[in-house]
Amino acid sequence: MSASGVRVLSGLFIVFAGLFGAAGVAGAALAAHVAGDDRFVAIAASMALIHAPALLGLAAVLSRAPRLLGLSGAALIVGVVLFSGDLATRAATGASLFANAAPTGGTMLIAGWLLTAVAGALTALRGGGEAVR
Repeated sequence: MSASGVRVLSGLFIVFAGLFGAAGVAGAALAAHVAGDDRFVAIAASMALIHAPALLGLAAVLSRAPRLLGLSGAALIVGVVLFSGDLATRAATGASLFANAAPTGGTMLIAGWLLTAVAGALTALRGGGEAVR
């Protein structure tokens, strides 16, 4: 991946980190202050808040393994949108985004974290000097 591609992807990760952070705080406030079953909202908020700093971290080290970490960040973004989006939609409307949206999102989140682990392992095995593709 070119240096400009890394910058663009890094910028997108930062944008989504900000959006997920804001959505997570808003969701946590909603869960804390709105009566009713707030379980789905609280879980959705937690997942967004957990993954916001992860995306910032990926943006910071993206050049070390641009392809793997790029895929990892993309998987985390899609995973949070599907998982948290489905839970928030269920809380607001009682309906799901689509069948199996939350499990699909959860699977994407797991895949994103595993890709991060693989990228880290490959970087460590190569001594950290040469970028992993």
